[in-house]
Amino acid sequence: MLFGINSLYIWMAVIIICVAVEAFTLDLSAIWFAVGGVAALIAASLSLEVSSQLVIFVLFSAALLALVRPFCRKFLKTKNEPTNADRIIGETAIVTEQIDNVHETGAVKILGSIWTARSIDDSVIAEGVAVKVVAIRGVKAMVQKVG
Repeated sequence: MLFGINSLYIWMAVIIICVAVEAFTLDLSAIWFAVGGVAALIAASLSLEVSSQLVIFVLFSAALLALVRPFCRKFLKTKNEPTNADRIIGETAIVTEQIDNVHETGAVKILGSIWTARSIDDSVIAEGVAVKVVAIRGVKAMVQKVG
């Protein structure tokens, strides 16, 4: 018993929390603590002392984090596929629909394509004005007036 609570429940909570954290981050960090929690849960089910359970948890988690994580990251490494979207940064575009960040409207024509656009400084930019693309946020071109 740890703080009046059966340690089996504590280790199950540790496992669930670590799996949830891993599911949200996908960083291959918390999953090893979940496995350490499983090892400690097994130790708790064998009625080992809480201090032994903690040692098993720390040793399993640290060993897996240090030894297995680099191996997994090497093989699960995702390649960033270039989309050529970055090539519009620095280009001059023409506003085809008035840009108004408050009303979430605006579009520009860049290199023959129409992009949703927003003003970098929240200014309203009229249709037909030349702008420069300074960044991309999601699928929107962030622009500023030229000159």
